[in-house]
Amino acid sequence: MSEKVKYEIEIPIQASPTLLYQYISTPSGLSEWYADNVNSRGEIFKFIWDGSEEQAKLLTKKNGERIKFRWMEDEDESYYFEIRIQVDEITKDVSIIITDFAEEDEIEEGKMLWENQISDLKQVLGSA
Repeated sequence: MSEKVKYEIEIPIQASPTLLYQYISTPSGLSEWYADNVNSRGEIFKFIWDGSEEQAKLLTKKNGERIKFRWMEDEDESYYFEIRIQVDEITKDVSIIITDFAEEDEIEEGKMLWENQISDLKQVLGSA
């Protein structure tokens, strides 16, 4: 298995950081845009897409700011994905910053997937 490479994308979004945090940090919020269904039991989150299921462990969560998960089937514990809310101090513009890992030849695909997911989130929030 080849090494995965860390990448980040930043996507501006017109939404209140407080509301946004509910959509990135709760199973019901994540079910609205990230997966068909999300359940959690403690720090284990179960993401369901078209009948397939992936489990992720909640690594860190900072209220109103960020959430970080690691896929359970990822043997390498240094890989994770993080969704972070960033507010520009001057303009008050809100962005979502995604940090994720992918194999080198899959980075563009990974970015496109995230952009599609965030596009769904924008529609749910009515900020598209």
